[in-house]
Amino acid sequence: MMIPTSVLQELLEAQPQLRSQMYFKSSLTALSHAMEDQVLAGTDRPLVIACFQRERFYRQEAHRYLRIADITPHVYVLAAPETDFKNASGVHETIAFSPEDGLSQEWHLVVIGQEYAVCLICREHLQIAGKGQLPHMDQSRRFEGIWTFDRQVSCTAAELLLYRISQYRPELQDRNQHLLETVVRPAFSGSPLVHPSPFADRLVTYLQASQYRQLKAYRQIAAQELKERLINSMTSAIRRSLNADQVLSVAVQELGQALECDRCMLYQCQAADKTAVIQYEFVQPGQHSLKGQAWPLERNPWFIQAVKQEEWVYIEAATADPRLKRLKAFGNRVAEIGLHSLLMVPMFYQGRLLGIVELHHTDPLEPYRWSDSDIALVEAIATQVGIALIQAQAYAELEDLNQQLEALERTRSNLIAITGHELRTPLSTIQVCLESLANEPDMPPEVQQVMLSTALTDSERLRKLVQDFLTLSRLESGRVEWHTEALSLQECVDLALSSIKTRSQPGALPEIAVEIPEDLSLVQADGEWLVEVLSKLLDNACKFTTPPGEIRIRGRETDAQTIEVTLADTGRGIEPDRLEIVFERFYQEEGALRRTTGGTGLGLAICRQIVHHLGGKIWAESPGKDRGSTFHFTLPSAIAQVRAMRQRNRRQEVS
Repeated sequence: MMIPTSVLQELLEAQPQLRSQMYFKSSLTALSHAMEDQVLAGTDRPLVIACFQRERFYRQEAHRYLRIADITPHVYVLAAPETDFKNASGVHETIAFSPEDGLSQEWHLVVIGQEYAVCLICREHLQIAGKGQLPHMDQSRRFEGIWTFDRQVSCTAAELLLYRISQYRPELQDRNQHLLETVVRPAFSGSPLVHPSPFADRLVTYLQASQYRQLKAYRQIAAQELKERLINSMTSAIRRSLNADQVLSVAVQELGQALECDRCMLYQCQAADKTAVIQYEFVQPGQHSLKGQAWPLERNPWFIQAVKQEEWVYIEAATADPRLKRLKAFGNRVAEIGLHSLLMVPMFYQGRLLGIVELHHTDPLEPYRWSDSDIALVEAIATQVGIALIQAQAYAELEDLNQQLEALERTRSNLIAITGHELRTPLSTIQVCLESLANEPDMPPEVQQVMLSTALTDSERLRKLVQDFLTLSRLESGRVEWHTEALSLQECVDLALSSIKTRSQPGALPEIAVEIPEDLSLVQADGEWLVEVLSKLLDNACKFTTPPGEIRIRGRETDAQTIEVTLADTGRGIEPDRLEIVFERFYQEEGALRRTTGGTGLGLAICRQIVHHLGGKIWAESPGKDRGSTFHFTLPSAIAQVRAMRQRNRRQEVS
């Protein structure tokens, strides 16, 4: 059977004047051996009840209890079985209880003799290994309990244990009752021959003090080991990878777990930033995550203090900070995430702020106090993180430079190829036509007309090439002044269609269908540049879709903030592996020097630049070659822009 209640608790309830103490395992071992030695050295035949938590603990002392059983027939040994320990009557009585029983957490030894009585009744004080503690250290186990030579207390403890034994082994009830009547309950009028001496008290005090010193040393070793392990982990991560994301993710996880904080977050920022996005975060289960959210800096008094002093800031009771009373919006944010204790460590390099490491505790009942060793550890990790950030920034800048050089080289090569073909071919045609007109005055009028039309067509081709170069250059250099306003998408599509039809011969265009709902919201865009995007996408679709092909233009609201425009054709299509690079400068499906259609390969690159500047995105889809293609681009809704502006104004008024 299983009894979950504690013998110690029952004893304290029966003897309310008692006060329990804390003992380490080494102290209990010394006391138990002293009590056993007293039995072995005496002539009395006392009642001995020993309760071990596990069978393996009894096996370590079994030889002593075999010797005790030779002296007295009244010996009971209780333990939770692990191999062959069981209920039995042998040299002494053995009582096996369930590993889930309350006794499995207790350590008892009771000796009741005619001349003296002593008891040791203890319950293990379970602890979870935490910061600065080494787990699974047998000698650091603590027990709460009573050790006394008081006969009344000892007899009460014996009665409680004998009652338990009768429940575990009912066949011993008569024997236990006899022991209660003959050994435990008879009145004792003399003075005890054995009592706690000053030597025993000093021995216990010495053992306790030694154990505390040992635990203090263990904690110091554990703290030093933790610091070295984290720094080594960070150093190894930096050496293994130049990827800042990987290094910083390791740092925030290791630091949060090591210091057992509710939230550890790391973000990059500069001293003048108004907000920062929480890029890396460790958060305990059940806590509010801030990853990916904007964290206020401009009105954050702790951030301002850390930047000004260029050192860590420690706030024991964040919600009680008087500065929050003047900062209502920030105070509400602090209350929302349940922040109560804060440690903020800035990362500087040559006087420049790189980022912040923040540790949060959210227990409202007990403010958390960071020790000097905790702060030193966070500072050491912050230094390593700063090195990683500088290293990653340098590497990223080097990669950017390399990519820019590669892009410039590709641009140079493409420019040479395009210039050599797009400029030379029409110039040659124009030159031939003009020379023919100048040298052949008797040329028939109809031939002269053909020559003039050809020269005009190729001059227009040259003009478009130069115009596209200039347009892309302006967009990429940021020299364009944008004038956004609320526009009707239908009107912009009509203007683009009019431009395409004006430049095309009758019957040369595929069928073009427009499907734009009449109640579609207005778009927030620059009308001139939006028409340019639509014209170039239409021109591109017409170029690769010959009659009787079809082009469809659609508009729809994807959500309350975005309008999506789609141009789908049934033309040549795009290979799936080329859907991303079609927007690169000078890209052409057939190659610059062997294509059958005109163009510079700059149209889609220009469209991408314009759409991005207007706050949207653009992409292409195609099932494959000769199966048509679809171009999508998004634009912000004018209504959403108005709502966002109103919300920003309200937030500014509140703050």
